[in-house]
Amino acid sequence: MTAEEQDSPEQVPTPRQSLGAMWLYSALRFLVFFVIFGVLWLARVPGFLAAVIAVFLSVPLSFVLLRKPRERLARNIELRVNARRDREQDLDKKLSGGEDDNPPA
Repeated sequence: MTAEEQDSPEQVPTPRQSLGAMWLYSALRFLVFFVIFGVLWLARVPGFLAAVIAVFLSVPLSFVLLRKPRERLARNIELRVNARRDREQDLDKKLSGGEDDNPPA
């Protein structure tokens, strides 16, 4: 771990952590859909109609009910993208011969 990484306010999540957050959010989205579908099925709504209604209801409900897991996933992605961009900029600086703070006059 470099000194820059230790000084950063937030630790960059590992690929495993990001993937875990994605799978958790996806599983919770499916759970919301299947709960709604099950309730509609128990209410004797025909299968295809129940599935269509469950899709349309699960989207806004997931947006409201799964706010924290969605924000965690988005934050993980943002941190990983920023870290990759920083590494690419550092590499570009090294390949170009360092920083040119004082260009020749």
